Amino acid sequence: RARLFVDRVFTIRGAGTVVTGTLTGGVLSVGQEVEAWPVGVRARIRSLQTHKRAIDVARPVSRVAANLVGVDRARLERGDVVGPPGAWRGTRVLEARLRPVRGLAHPLTARGAYKFYAGSAERDARLRLYGPQELRAGEEGFARIHLAAPIVLDVHDRFVLREAGRRETVAGGVVLDVDPPERPGADPAARLLRRLGAPREELPAIVVEERGAVRTADLLVLAGRGEAHGAERVGGWWVHPSLHAEVRRAVEEALAAFHRERPLLEGAEVALAREAALAALRSRGAPPDPDLVDALLEDLEARGVVARAGPTVRLASHRVTLAGREEEVDALVEAVARGEPGPPTVPELVAGGTPREVIDAAVRAGLLVRVSPELVFTPGFVARAAEVARELGAAGMTVSAFRERLGTSRKYALPLLEHFDRQGLTRRQGDLRFVRADAPAGR
Repeated sequence: RARLFVDRVFTIRGAGTVVTGTLTGGVLSVGQEVEAWPVGVRARIRSLQTHKRAIDVARPVSRVAANLVGVDRARLERGDVVGPPGAWRGTRVLEARLRPVRGLAHPLTARGAYKFYAGSAERDARLRLYGPQELRAGEEGFARIHLAAPIVLDVHDRFVLREAGRRETVAGGVVLDVDPPERPGADPAARLLRRLGAPREELPAIVVEERGAVRTADLLVLAGRGEAHGAERVGGWWVHPSLHAEVRRAVEEALAAFHRERPLLEGAEVALAREAALAALRSRGAPPDPDLVDALLEDLEARGVVARAGPTVRLASHRVTLAGREEEVDALVEAVARGEPGPPTVPELVAGGTPREVIDAAVRAGLLVRVSPELVFTPGFVARAAEVARELGAAGMTVSAFRERLGTSRKYALPLLEHFDRQGLTRRQGDLRFVRADAPAGR
């Protein structure tokens, strides 16, 4: 990732804003769009120079002057960083290894005011030491550093601490985490020691393991690379395998319990699976981000663990079974058949004691046909009504003629005809309905 440490900002009349500094990490090119941090403004490189010589591409490590178009000089200052858009981010809190300078006459402690120097930036700083609360010359330790204003840093960047009161250099250090967790944890020294000894290529996997899940764009900022070997790619996230397994287990258990309690329902509301996934994320200290939850559920669906249909979700292995409810279903089908051609409506059946889920299960099992949200018929009656529609619809039929032939009322005849319209058996033309010439046989 290219990073131009700005040490000077000035303007050239008619030519725009010019920044000078040292370029590291990557190349910058004329015409390239860039971003300046920590202010976060976009600009375009009009021209580049190194040692007063015009160039098209600036390479690390070199002194560079970049003429920027689209940004006012007042927005930039010494200590800023210029680089590709989205590649960097400012931070006010970091964790680091500290080593007091040789010959330091007094121990380094968290008391007092300090100046933090990295690249061309200078910031007021406060310390929080992990472990021993003072460090002497020849010792080293880990600390959390709070800065008065944001600064752009990378893991493994080196810095210097000066004590503001005595105006002396007291320690040097190396950055280990540019966005540390809010709580250091039970053993922050062990966590940071692992980072200290890890090569750059292993850092993304360490970041994902520490956090459980990290957005792809954030991983680039936090670790300098956008891929974490060994982690699961889930939508726009990298997820640690153990967290992925934990979320899968939680969702499977929640849905399995729902299916045991409501075996006649095809699935649960998606909110049930979301809550199970969120609980698993919180238990592991992972970000309870709704976008992460949705990405995980979509991943479980792609893996064939769950199946979604509109607002419901189920285990992919779940099948609606009527086992243990046969008497209820038989009584329901008998009640509908006994009432035809004017059977009780769904609300009437529910009011009479038939659970709605039993009605839905009978429809899914093919024992009843739903022709509207409030009406179900037996398959035999629907087949007989279809034959009447074929016979009358050859020359065109009215609702009234269809109703009289079936011996029912408009309340039942019209939903049946609308059902046949949706099924492709009939088509409406004014007040008449005709059998479609392309209607499949038996429909």
